[in-house]
Amino acid sequence: MANIVRSAKSGSDWTRTELDSYHITIHQVDHLLFFGLQELPQPVIDQELLNILDADTMQQDRNAELIGLLDLAMIPDKGETAVDDFAVELFKVLGYVRRLRLARTRVDLPLLICGEERHAKTDVCIVDRSQNDILLLVQKDKRLQQLEPVNARAQLVAEAVAAFNENNAQRESMGLPPLVSKVMAGIIPVTQTLSDHIAHGTYPPAETQVTYCYPSVPRPARRRSEGMKPLDNRREMLKCYEAFKAIVGI
Repeated sequence: MANIVRSAKSGSDWTRTELDSYHITIHQVDHLLFFGLQELPQPVIDQELLNILDADTMQQDRNAELIGLLDLAMIPDKGETAVDDFAVELFKVLGYVRRLRLARTRVDLPLLICGEERHAKTDVCIVDRSQNDILLLVQKDKRLQQLEPVNARAQLVAEAVAAFNENNAQRESMGLPPLVSKVMAGIIPVTQTLSDHIAHGTYPPAETQVTYCYPSVPRPARRRSEGMKPLDNRREMLKCYEAFKAIVGI
């Protein structure tokens, strides 16, 4: 893939071609292997969210709000903001957001690629405001919202590289040494070497391997259409979010 013609693209325009161009491969693994666990933990969350299907029958206002946002997020013509709103509220309910950790949407990050300044815009990210350090990135899969498929994983990789660079810029401004590498919760291992190759538009000799998993839901073939709405799906997906806290450092 070293002979692929590379061009300066913003993160929102990244596709499988950019992954090949920078020697990045993406592999699906078993969810337990992904988290390094033999069993997923039970989510630390109000039991009402695990046992009541619809917002209208919930007693707690905050739980009803979360499921109401979930219902909106599953309607394609409600737009991208409905998914972002749900993700932010979910992170709050699960305890990802507290005190020094903020959930932000549409953060615009500079991305140097092929010698030109471009941008990578996050859908949702969690930021440690004590150091303005980006801890976690969320990228929506827009295939339900657009006629042409978009490679959400490739976009997430671009955002991870941009976030890595931004984190290092913040560290240097605080008099701290830049990191040589970091696993950006996405989950993407980013190194300064990879960032340099992207900045110069050159092919890295070392492969960057990215892994991902799907929750073990009862009806895998209907995962996309059902989402987190059915209670059995919801319980399994929330277990994954609970396990993911250890990776993010929550």
